[in-house]
Amino acid sequence: MIEEDLRCRHRPPVNPSTEVVPVAPSEAQAMETETMSFRLAAYALCIEDGQVLLVRHVSPEGESNWTLPGGKVEHGEDPLDAVTRELTEETGYRGSAERLLGVDSRVIPASAARAGTEHQNVGVFYRVRITGGRLRPESNGETTEPTWIPSLDVERLRRSSLVDIGLALARTLPATGHVASVPVGGLIQH
Repeated sequence: MIEEDLRCRHRPPVNPSTEVVPVAPSEAQAMETETMSFRLAAYALCIEDGQVLLVRHVSPEGESNWTLPGGKVEHGEDPLDAVTRELTEETGYRGSAERLLGVDSRVIPASAARAGTEHQNVGVFYRVRITGGRLRPESNGETTEPTWIPSLDVERLRRSSLVDIGLALARTLPATGHVASVPVGGLIQH
């Protein structure tokens, strides 16, 4: 199989209108991912005294919804470092990750994605304990209003599906680190 794959890649050019050239599986996967955007992100689930720490995300269009503190893992950054960095940037709090809750991977079809291109978001969720700092809004960012919200009130909020995923991971602590797909329904897919 490997020799056959190599022959396919190193064949002389052909006239595409008359001959189909087989493509090795790894090349086909690379072609597919070129048209899909990708984001690795880390999210903090902070729960204290029956309340969940959420931040309001404001889109470029001015729409807002509640979400977990967190965001993009920078190139070369460990998700564990990213989650505490994002927590501090978005809320003013310092924190310590107590446990990895799990990983959520979802593909958002181009028709629903903000950029109009199929997008894969891989979110790494941590249970984070607040260790210091003072609650304040993010300066010059996409999030505002970091707020402790009673857990029972979360269901009534206009929120990102990330909130439900984080809460489901914390509630069930699945051995695989994955929860069943969260129905987006009235939730904002993020």
